Amino acid sequence: MILKKARFALIAAIALLLACSRQPQQATNELKTKPGATKPSAIKVDVSDGGPVVLTTSAAEFQIRPDGYVQAFLLKDGHKLSLDEPRVGAIADGDYVMVGGKEIHFTLDFQQVRVLEAVGKLGAGKRVEIPARPLGPAATDVQRMLALEVYDAFPNILLSTVDYRNTGTSDLSIEKSIDQRHRLSAELADAKAQPWDMWSFHGSSSDWGKDDVVKLTKKFSQPNVMGEMVKGGYGGGIPVVAFWTRQVGEAIGHVETLPIPASIPARVDQDGRVAAEIEYPVNVTLKPGEVYSTPRSFVSVYAGDFYEPLRMWSSVLQKEGWELPKPSSEAYNVSWCGWGYEFNVTPAQMLGTVPKLKELGIKWATLDDRWFDTYGDWNPRHETFPGDSIKKMNDDFHKDGILVQLWWLPLGVEDGEGRWESHKYIVSKVAQEHPDWLILDKNGKHARITRNLAAMCPAVPEVRAYHKKLTEKFIRDWGFDGSKLDNIYSVPACYNPAHHHKSPQDSVNAMADVYKEIFQTTRAIKPQSVTQSCPCGTPPSLAWLPFMDQAVTADPVGAVQVRRRIKMYKALLGPAAAVYGDHVELSEMDRVGNNWVEHGEDFASTIGAGGVVGTKFVWPDPGPKYQAVNLTTDKEAHWKKWIGLYNQKMLSKGEFKDLYVYGYDTPEAYAIAKDGKMYYAFFAQKNADWKGEVELRGLKPGKYQVTDYADGKTLGDVTASENGIAKISTVFKDHLLLEAAPQSKREPR
Repeated sequence: MILKKARFALIAAIALLLACSRQPQQATNELKTKPGATKPSAIKVDVSDGGPVVLTTSAAEFQIRPDGYVQAFLLKDGHKLSLDEPRVGAIADGDYVMVGGKEIHFTLDFQQVRVLEAVGKLGAGKRVEIPARPLGPAATDVQRMLALEVYDAFPNILLSTVDYRNTGTSDLSIEKSIDQRHRLSAELADAKAQPWDMWSFHGSSSDWGKDDVVKLTKKFSQPNVMGEMVKGGYGGGIPVVAFWTRQVGEAIGHVETLPIPASIPARVDQDGRVAAEIEYPVNVTLKPGEVYSTPRSFVSVYAGDFYEPLRMWSSVLQKEGWELPKPSSEAYNVSWCGWGYEFNVTPAQMLGTVPKLKELGIKWATLDDRWFDTYGDWNPRHETFPGDSIKKMNDDFHKDGILVQLWWLPLGVEDGEGRWESHKYIVSKVAQEHPDWLILDKNGKHARITRNLAAMCPAVPEVRAYHKKLTEKFIRDWGFDGSKLDNIYSVPACYNPAHHHKSPQDSVNAMADVYKEIFQTTRAIKPQSVTQSCPCGTPPSLAWLPFMDQAVTADPVGAVQVRRRIKMYKALLGPAAAVYGDHVELSEMDRVGNNWVEHGEDFASTIGAGGVVGTKFVWPDPGPKYQAVNLTTDKEAHWKKWIGLYNQKMLSKGEFKDLYVYGYDTPEAYAIAKDGKMYYAFFAQKNADWKGEVELRGLKPGKYQVTDYADGKTLGDVTASENGIAKISTVFKDHLLLEAAPQSKREPR
């Protein structure tokens, strides 16, 4: 009973918050119907008495069919393209609720449709409201109002919210809300394809190393839990799931700026069709007359791969209040990390690399995991960093022109329970002095996060103040130039009665406030600092994504994940975002038992895709334990070549161009515009040669000189056609990095 009541409070508070946040928007919609109030939207809305309602934008068409299914079409080159294949002869509506363990479906009342001008943060658009009554027993006392919004500035996206009103005289309990239910088939785009023959992106954070870009198979199924912490301490995520073929793609998700509890399960059904929907664990009881409003969800239709829906999603959130910081200039410089020495690194080992860092052109050094005594207290370990040696180390790095970053894990705290591989936990000083700061689970015990740590509740003002003081200590007092915030995902819901939360979800929602405090405090002390946030092995969380100036590919399992995650972050944070490619050693990995052996040296995947180069080599040779990451003479020449190439081109500062469709354009390709030139990176299958023509896209018509900039070879001139494409025949293994420089017209004699 305690859990049920707490869960009710959690969801009820979210529903109230979302409903209240939309009231001014709805009021504005009504006002904008007055003549002369504003320039009307160019979006066309057609309403038929028995359905459908058709919303047509400059790029898409959205049909709300008589059965309630929302079908999305891409308008391209005179064609209507779609993956939506609603089920025939069965209930197909896209939105419904669970009441008393039963699905309650609805029939739309197209006679009562209202079409309004919608003007708000997203600009001019149309708002369509369609009432509905329940199918089945007349005694079901719930009515539904579906509100759809389409905006001129976002022609590929349909936004929707659903209101469920208790019209009866007794309480009504809603267990679950289902939105944006879609049934997809690749056969609609390609008659020769199997229905499931498409690629997909899944923004959930669920397991270290799991691919977020996946080619679907006949037995594919994934729950995609969002917002909440999940088993293993993961959680958060980007609430977007996307699908695409060569011709057309479709994505669903929500555009709330809070990490609300939700899941976007995706699966291939027995008939081969792909099923996807958004599920909200409501568990709310409505009194007579009360309304539950769903979060604001979306369906988008587009041409391309996962880049397009992620870019659109981020653009909408930026209009709704997200402020993405511009990276400092230092965020693009090469970084070396002391993690090559693992847990027991010393100042002597860190500083011992300085000659090589300077020789190789590396600007950053990172003091990684286990420099500290206990999680939560964050004081230097006396056995490795005695006295003020940590500050002296920073001073010595600074004398040589090298900036230093500090590894730490906000909110985590040792409470005497459990251990991590580096040490057995004790009770930290902060846990002894402030036990009331900790998150409690529904049983009154310390809730656990990643690394099996207890956690301070970010919704407690004193906890935020504590993290501000920690940041000041690290950056101002010790002299660090930024932070590497690691192993960060989400936090558990908090049931600590001492915190007086309006909802247990308050802790999850407030996580952003702690990361904002860290980021802004760091920048205030050192404007050219770098704050990096790492959700190890998974996509990031929307909660803290706006509060960093360097993303990271986050413990990629091989070079393919490096490239895909760089593209993901460029979509989310902007085409010139600073995305750390992580240690180059991670670009090649072998599984040995439960562990991975890292031995990569693929700089091309980071440089070619527009990422920031990093490494964790050890030098001078400390012995056989570190053989895999030792900077041998042979490796040194390789490191020097590629780091020099990165510093020369600095493509991470260029503009990432979304010109190639992942999974369909071969070879795998990336494009960057910088300083009037275009740069291309092509990648072959592992251990395979690639032979044939490659397309250089996005060029202005004219003549270009093409150079293999990795090997310094001129490949000759090409001419870009009116469609901006030039072709070149080539043979390569692993990768091909090209520069296309425009040739100036010669003056006539």
